[in-house]
Amino acid sequence: MSPSQPYSLPDLQQAVLDGAYGPRPRELTVTSAFWLHHTTRLAGSEVTYRNNYLLMRSGDAFGACSFEAGEVTPDFCAEASGHTLDTLIRHASAPVRIAALDAYLGRVRPHRTAADAETVTLPTGTPEERARARDAAVAGLLDVATGARVALIGVVNPLVAAIRERGGVPLPCDFNLRTTHWGDPVTDDMTQVLAEADAVVATGMTLSNGSFDRIVEHCRKHALPLVVYAQTGSAVARAFLGSGVTALSAEPFPFSQFSADATALYRYRAERA
Repeated sequence: MSPSQPYSLPDLQQAVLDGAYGPRPRELTVTSAFWLHHTTRLAGSEVTYRNNYLLMRSGDAFGACSFEAGEVTPDFCAEASGHTLDTLIRHASAPVRIAALDAYLGRVRPHRTAADAETVTLPTGTPEERARARDAAVAGLLDVATGARVALIGVVNPLVAAIRERGGVPLPCDFNLRTTHWGDPVTDDMTQVLAEADAVVATGMTLSNGSFDRIVEHCRKHALPLVVYAQTGSAVARAFLGSGVTALSAEPFPFSQFSADATALYRYRAERA
């Protein structure tokens, strides 16, 4: 029997702990944990993206969560290996909980073998070429009319361009950026862009910063399309397909920016889930 669809991250956390998705997480162990600080500045851009990632490996899956600077320190990883997943799913830190949930859900149902996943191969190439291919794949999940206003919560400049190329009007929102590459103002008020939006694109970062449940609830209430672009937390976001999330671009570790070779991302649509 399939588990019932969660309505919030705490719902999902409890269902996983109760064994609704497979073996109880106390039966599965984290083999390795690591912390990454990564910066990127694409050619022609004046913006340097600064990203922090917590990653955990359990079996054949890597769980991941992005987080704001200072939320998790590298020394956390010194003691994380060897813990069972249930201990980390109950952790006080949201990024730790999300990474552990992602590892669990990615292990019990890998993206690579999911029947409802469409595999998209990102080509071998430069960071700019791979970023454009990745963000075009994400924007391809949007089914919006010309002129539709698309709230972009978590700004990625190539994704701004990809939304425009499909006739959408991006409404960018980010806690750390003030303008896009083209000078568009970026607000840090998520409530403002959600109120104006005809559709929403949110990044996996929303899973750890407390905004994901609010976004899902708003889109569910107003019947808005919600596309989640998730490198980190991709298996967590997948659990909400059909329960607020209408489409998902899932890119499990290693992420496209860490390779010049062809890699896969997995696209899901709620009607297929």
